[in-house]
Amino acid sequence: MAKFEVYQSGEKNEYRFRLVASNGQNILASEGYNSKAGCLNGIESVRKNANNPKAFEKTATAGGQFRFNLKAPNGQIIGTSQNYKSESGRDNGIQSVMKNAGEAKITE
Repeated sequence: MAKFEVYQSGEKNEYRFRLVASNGQNILASEGYNSKAGCLNGIESVRKNANNPKAFEKTATAGGQFRFNLKAPNGQIIGTSQNYKSESGRDNGIQSVMKNAGEAKITE
């Protein structure tokens, strides 16, 4: 089963989350939050927006890899994917977020 992992990292010891698929793959990662409550709100925003295909922004890196951002209605990025070698891999990642975000448990 997929899960949201909440952890602290970085120089500022910020709170972050990542959505991990049942196969252990990281499919979405957040920016840093100043508080745990903010991080948990970010997870709720993922859950709320993951069913909207228009919330996913498909991008490519300068090196020719593909990724996506999940955005809130105000345009703020909620989470960013890993890099994928193909557009179809990226699209499968989006489908995985759409499928798993609503049911994923939160772990720390």
